Amino acid sequence: MRLRFSFLMLQLISLAGFSHLIKADGPVDNIPTNVRRIPKLGVEVPADIRAELEAGLAELKVQIDVLAKMNNPIVQQLLPDVEIYHKAVNDALVYQEFFDVKEFAIARTLIRQGLDRSTGLKTGNPAWLRAKGLVVRGYRSKIDGSVQPVGLVVPESYDPFGSARHRVDFWFHGRGEVLSELAFMNQRNTQKGQFTPVDTIVIHPYGRYNNASKLAGEVDAYEALDMVRANHRVDEERITVRGFSMGGASAWHFAAHNPTAFAATNPGAGFSETPDFLKVFQKESIKPTEWERKLFRLYDCNEWAENFRMIPTVAYSGEIDSQKQAADIMAIALSKIGLELTHIIGPKTAHKYETEAAKEVERRMAAIVKQGRDRVPTNLSFVTYTLRYPTAAWLTVTGLGEHWEKASVQGKIEAGYNRIRLTTQNVTSLKINFGPGDCPFDTGHEVVIDGVALAGPMLQSDRSWSASFRKVGDTWMEGLPATKLAKRHGLQGPVDDAFMDSFLFVRPTGKAESEKMDQWAKAEMVHAQEHWRRHFRGVAPIKNDVEVTTEDMLTKNLILWGDASSNSIIAKLAGQLPIVTKDGKIRVGEQSFDSANHAPILIYPNPVSPSRYVVLNSGFTFREFAHLNNARQIPKLPDWAIVNLDTPPNPLWPGKIVAADFFDEAWQLKPSLSK
Repeated sequence: MRLRFSFLMLQLISLAGFSHLIKADGPVDNIPTNVRRIPKLGVEVPADIRAELEAGLAELKVQIDVLAKMNNPIVQQLLPDVEIYHKAVNDALVYQEFFDVKEFAIARTLIRQGLDRSTGLKTGNPAWLRAKGLVVRGYRSKIDGSVQPVGLVVPESYDPFGSARHRVDFWFHGRGEVLSELAFMNQRNTQKGQFTPVDTIVIHPYGRYNNASKLAGEVDAYEALDMVRANHRVDEERITVRGFSMGGASAWHFAAHNPTAFAATNPGAGFSETPDFLKVFQKESIKPTEWERKLFRLYDCNEWAENFRMIPTVAYSGEIDSQKQAADIMAIALSKIGLELTHIIGPKTAHKYETEAAKEVERRMAAIVKQGRDRVPTNLSFVTYTLRYPTAAWLTVTGLGEHWEKASVQGKIEAGYNRIRLTTQNVTSLKINFGPGDCPFDTGHEVVIDGVALAGPMLQSDRSWSASFRKVGDTWMEGLPATKLAKRHGLQGPVDDAFMDSFLFVRPTGKAESEKMDQWAKAEMVHAQEHWRRHFRGVAPIKNDVEVTTEDMLTKNLILWGDASSNSIIAKLAGQLPIVTKDGKIRVGEQSFDSANHAPILIYPNPVSPSRYVVLNSGFTFREFAHLNNARQIPKLPDWAIVNLDTPPNPLWPGKIVAADFFDEAWQLKPSLSK
């Protein structure tokens, strides 16, 4: 997050433990027709420095190519730890992202560090795996194959050959519009950050730049944790999510949506929802469409307040910080369910941590984490609006009555009776799962769901137990839902969900039916590629339609550009998609639109590979205007939309949206459209 306009001149913002002067939000950032570029273009690189850096990068690339050819699984696993140095400097050169002449020296240092690591990896001595203190690591993203940097603070007490497991804190950084990979890696080489608790590994995710850990940024954090798990001994019961400013928004998000995965959360400032924050902080009056109102529920953490019963929370704000709004609105939401938010406030403090307040936050967090996470809580009170976030401890919601409406489960383990009692709302199927040693039952057991008593499978001898239940009409029974097309976790939409897993842009090699469609689809594809690089810091994988393989179809979400005339994959699938283009018309149920000047946007399970998506004509759906403030970075379109191409794309929309909606839970058009 950036600072309020009134603090522009002198206020410092904390970005993962060090301060930057950055451009503040102001009225000019509320004008969709006048959107400044993010990130801005950096300084020009003098020819002699460019030549020097290019020579260093070429030397490093030779070493990376040698390592890539080595038939050694450990080398391949650790290769991203070298590649991140090349990417950081190369991207700064290629995309004009040196934002200060001082960064030329940083680039030289990173190239040397990359060469040192390449030597260590080639000779079987990856010393950074044993390093203490500040350590920069890398991993290869499953989403787009890019290498992404991660900063670690490894405590001096860590023994790489010992058996002790360590607490892990995520620390999510604040907004920094010039926080390139190069700047981030330099920061993580030189700054410990706001908090370094004793005996704790602190993970500083890059989070793919400035997206408040949404979409690919969220996946980034979990992949960073997996990388740490692979190389360090993690105490799974003592993982916390923390952050300040934009990082505070990240902490609210992770806690709200996966409350039983973490021992505690410590959000500072930031934002916790969209509409009120933009009104208070940005002085922006918003008029969302009906589908946008529903999509606010994806990230508006106050709507998920019930989940904070299950995760200890210590919020922090400066007393005179406008971003105190985030904790204030969460305090109101929690008070409505009978909880008082623990909110530490730094007296007379703006947008930073006050010294004594920081000590109090650390005292409370240490006491909470000492107790550890309750892996098998007796009581659950879980809320969700989407199957993207379906789990609380031993419960997973597997079916909803309607997405984007409130779904809840109240659960209680009555161990003395070998019984679980559940009360549900807007839930059609669920699963109960206790891992080895976790089952609270002795022998016999009973599950009561909405007053219906059911027996499940037998208890396993390792004290594990799991069972699935489904609702048929108004009656619950044991068993999985019928195996038919249905929304489920990771296959529930909206359009932006396709970019949280491995995806592939599919470029048309033919010509679209109409000239407008042909030009629009090609321009939107280029736009999506550019903004994936700018804001999610990778290169969108792309193939021509005629090059797509069976493996691609089975393993990737296909982002298809064009229409059935220009893209052979769309032609192959067209008859199996719910929006049909035929005889010059795009038909959506009973509605029809002239295909000469309209285009469909769609997300749908791939008929050839139903565990994967196909998307028509869209990248992630928030555009340039949203990049000016992270609270705007929510999906802008539902499961499908029709675009009138007579209105050119702009920083808000890909054209004029003349129809849009969600599919129902069976991926069918709503009844009002499908008569």
